[in-house]
Amino acid sequence: MADTVNDFLKRGLKGRSEGTVAKYRSLAANNVIPQLGKAKLRKLTADDVDDWLDALAERLATSSLKQCLDLLRRAITHAQRRNKVLRNVAELVDLPEGRAGRPSKALNLEQAKAVLAAAQGRRLHTYLVLSLLTGVRTEEARELSWSHVHLEPPAGTPPHVAVWRSVRKGGDTKTRKSRRTLALPAPVVVALRNHWEGQEAERKAAGKSWPDTGLVFRTRSGEKLDVNNVRRDFQSIVRAAGVEGSWTPRELRHSFVSLMSASGVHLEDIARLVGHSSTNTTELVYRKELRPVIMEGADVMSNLFAD
Repeated sequence: MADTVNDFLKRGLKGRSEGTVAKYRSLAANNVIPQLGKAKLRKLTADDVDDWLDALAERLATSSLKQCLDLLRRAITHAQRRNKVLRNVAELVDLPEGRAGRPSKALNLEQAKAVLAAAQGRRLHTYLVLSLLTGVRTEEARELSWSHVHLEPPAGTPPHVAVWRSVRKGGDTKTRKSRRTLALPAPVVVALRNHWEGQEAERKAAGKSWPDTGLVFRTRSGEKLDVNNVRRDFQSIVRAAGVEGSWTPRELRHSFVSLMSASGVHLEDIARLVGHSSTNTTELVYRKELRPVIMEGADVMSNLFAD
């Protein structure tokens, strides 16, 4: 099975993004090969897979379990196509329920202001301002180019940013409706202008060694930001802000939705701002951050029929 999985990782992921390949390699190294690697492919049974999943379910969230089973199924299918095994026993099992994953959470207004204040003077400051005040996905912010940032548009058009790309394979956004053009709040405009000036100084100092990518957010050497670097720096800023708990950059987007909802913005408008294809997606992903619509109806009727 170790050979089966490794052959799939080598030959079966052609054309996939670096992030996807890294994810599968990590799953294989930590959750598949150590437990199933010594088993013979043709002797592997559905019971073996069930036992493996049950053991993983004691320490992994259901979503991670699903990814592990998907990897195993795809690796065996890869072997089937090469006539190394007749059937895929991983297709015969059901996914057990794993541990509850860490629920996403949102910063309240006081916490959000504290985080932005703590980020002042740090390299990630403008990244956080843009993410928190516009709700862009972290993979969209990392791929944003200056050609899509319009700080001085023609008269009658507000400063805006075109969220048309992400770090996903092929550069596409998550869905077609994720391609959107967003007006920029004044603090974002100020932050981006200052960021441009700072980056221009770095570009001139670097000379010919500066990569000509046109990206808004880069490392000091001009390279693309790495997701792990963003996560680490963000956690450092959150701690400096005195906000307790473990936080990830994607929760800036949750915070945007929460703050917009708390300010009375309608669900349909929030869905358009964050690039969701429907309000169903917004409700499903951000249920805890949204104000219950039913309460609005109760408030209206109470006012209408007040004595």
